[in-house]
Amino acid sequence: MLIRSRSTKLISSLLLLSCFQSVSFAETPQEKGLAIAVESDKRNTGWLDSTADMTMTLRNKRGEESVRALRVKSLEVEADGDKSMTIFDQPKDVRGTALLTFSHKTDADDQWLFLPALKRVKRIASKNKSGPFMGSEFAFEDLSSQEIEKYTYEYLKDEACGEFTCFVVKRIPTDKNSGYTSQTAWIDQSEYRVHKIEFFDRKKSLLKTLISSDYKEYLGQFWRPEKMAMQNHQTGKSTDLVWTNYKFKTGLEDGDFTKNSLKRAR
Repeated sequence: MLIRSRSTKLISSLLLLSCFQSVSFAETPQEKGLAIAVESDKRNTGWLDSTADMTMTLRNKRGEESVRALRVKSLEVEADGDKSMTIFDQPKDVRGTALLTFSHKTDADDQWLFLPALKRVKRIASKNKSGPFMGSEFAFEDLSSQEIEKYTYEYLKDEACGEFTCFVVKRIPTDKNSGYTSQTAWIDQSEYRVHKIEFFDRKKSLLKTLISSDYKEYLGQFWRPEKMAMQNHQTGKSTDLVWTNYKFKTGLEDGDFTKNSLKRAR
């Protein structure tokens, strides 16, 4: 057991050294920023599918709150962006509302919203993806998987972020319909988890800040934050997401992520 433990630690150390070398050997800030993004993405590959429960708390500038209960299903897609479905369970006035997202590496993402009161599926146009999702401070584009190809990158600096040391990376959306001119991300150097993102609007002013915290490891490999807090600096509003009951490799398939399945989501 001791020999196996030492061997495991040696292998882990070598893998970690290899990751740092790939980032360290990047010559320009752009190359280093891309290398960090690639490593972060590589560490989050192979989860296949997942389900989770979510509590969404909307808070206005006066501190008044409204709470919603949701379920989220996700499917990892090889050679393209992931698929996801977000379903509202509570309160009664939004129950059955569901969002289906097909993320893509280079093409515009596809999104459809099912509104049970209208009994129809509405396609979200690319030009509207910067709009708020169901009154929250999360835009429709924030709910897509963050594929490497969606941005260009620039490493800015190393900086302390809580108990960790983080890479600070600027990323610029390649989609002309994005509501952001740029984003600045803080990514820890130990597990390449995103702890903070600042979003800058089309006027290049700070619009929002997202803080992801209370990370938990699943299947010995995949890290997920239990809390995501989005603060809108221009309106004073905020939205908190609290995640629970994560399950992976549940057997979800493409057929679980169709426009018809949106209507059966409740």
